Amino acid sequence: MTSLYVDLESEWRGGQGQALLTLRWLRKLGQPTELVTARRCPLAERAAAEGIVVHEVGALGARWQCARLLRRLLNTGRFSLVHANEPHALTAAWLARAHRRVPLVFSRRVAYPLGQSPLALARYRATKRILAISRFVAASIIESGIALGHIETVYEGVEVPELPTAERRHRVRQRWGVRADEMLLGCVGYLLPEKGQRHLIEVLVTVRKQFPQCRLILAGDGPCRAELERQVHELGLGDAVIFVGFVEDIPEVYAALDGFVFPSLAEPLGTSLLAAMAWGLPVVAVARGGVLEIVEDGRTGLLVDAPDAALLAESIVRLLSDAGLAKRLGQAARESIEQRFSAERMAVNTLRVYEKICANGGTR
Repeated sequence: MTSLYVDLESEWRGGQGQALLTLRWLRKLGQPTELVTARRCPLAERAAAEGIVVHEVGALGARWQCARLLRRLLNTGRFSLVHANEPHALTAAWLARAHRRVPLVFSRRVAYPLGQSPLALARYRATKRILAISRFVAASIIESGIALGHIETVYEGVEVPELPTAERRHRVRQRWGVRADEMLLGCVGYLLPEKGQRHLIEVLVTVRKQFPQCRLILAGDGPCRAELERQVHELGLGDAVIFVGFVEDIPEVYAALDGFVFPSLAEPLGTSLLAAMAWGLPVVAVARGGVLEIVEDGRTGLLVDAPDAALLAESIVRLLSDAGLAKRLGQAARESIEQRFSAERMAVNTLRVYEKICANGGTR
């Protein structure tokens, strides 16, 4: 059984990071797999660097180009399954009528309703399985009219890194201009309104009244950056908030942190939250969406009911005031990732879906 993975996004975001992790671990598990993606995009370059066979299509008319390429590849008879990683890839596979040749699998990473037009729903119903990244996402798919038996929940995963040495931690904190006596909170993610970074900046004003040496690093870029920078200026926070933009070597950010805050309003799951927990960081998160499936309040992190500045500040101050609590939460968080949300477990569960539908001749 050889699988063909398809992702047409030209930028590097969470879904593409998950694609590369899935491909990497499927190969480690002995599952032959190849990739169709946009020409010279980060995913193509990184996958090729790991020895994955990559088939590229141009950005102009990518879905039609991809559909033609998929037809040619499927005509070789080498592939037993097509896995579309995002909606453009699903459209291309549907246009290629891939589902009439082999089982078609689709990964769903957002929780808003599926398009309700007959044409839109036809793409989803052409799949043999939709892989929801959380039960929260699965529920949104069911609400859109897709049968429960058509859906599998396969949690996204992250690599579990070696914890940083004191020397490495000192070095990366120097990179961001953070002193040894300062407390560094962090948030990693695209800068969008629904990600809630504005609430975190507001919270910092309150936290710094008790911990003036506390600073915040925001890793990621996006349309809200200028607005967030204005907010920092208006609140008089100066260099207390560090905007680092898109970071290629994102582990350097996690290695520098003392705690991680996840203020997203309704996250389907939250891979940056998973990564922070894998680094053994104590986390504070809003109890919305898929976060409730990741964090156990008081054991693997602290949850607040809403992105309210007072609630967030109270939990952050609690962490900064109690080193023992922060250490216990971080250790339990890391153990939880190892047991439930590792990249290897994600790949194992994905492979089980592949084997199940191929063994059944592609039946639902």
